Amino acid sequence: MNDDLKPSATEPRKELDPDLVELAREVFDLARRGDASMLAAVIDKGVPPNLRNEKGDSLLMLASYHGHADAVRTLIERGADPDLRNDNGQTPIAGAAFKGFETVVETLLAHGANVEGASPDGRTALMIAAMFNRTAIVDLLLAHGANPAARDASGVTPLDAANRMGAPDTPAQLTKAQS
Repeated sequence: MNDDLKPSATEPRKELDPDLVELAREVFDLARRGDASMLAAVIDKGVPPNLRNEKGDSLLMLASYHGHADAVRTLIERGADPDLRNDNGQTPIAGAAFKGFETVVETLLAHGANVEGASPDGRTALMIAAMFNRTAIVDLLLAHGANPAARDASGVTPLDAANRMGAPDTPAQLTKAQS
């Protein structure tokens, strides 16, 4: 749900109009489907580009996680924050890295997404890409300045994460990047 729609602690809880809730669901579905032209139209009509659902997932997070680079570009060009985290502290770039969507990661980076953008536990997009053997995304993130020696809250580096997950190719990439 959009933070703007959540009542504050001092306000009485208001029930949302069911038609408004249905409209919001339809807009979130546009992002999941990657309908860039319709997203542009609804944002141009006043839907906030950083609209978030009940899990804190923004339109951009949903478009990124579902692999829609054109929708990602459209949303960012209309004011969506490329680093807006969901309620779990995850960023769009981390979601795209997890799913293996290189073009989405590239689009996010080209539009100012933080290459490190660590989650609350310190896990970066590079760690995620390394864990799941996303070699092209590892190369892309490293080329944009991702730190191969970064450590999460447990002290795990991208190389450690890749080795723990048994990734066959990314450990060599990361070893080379650190030399």
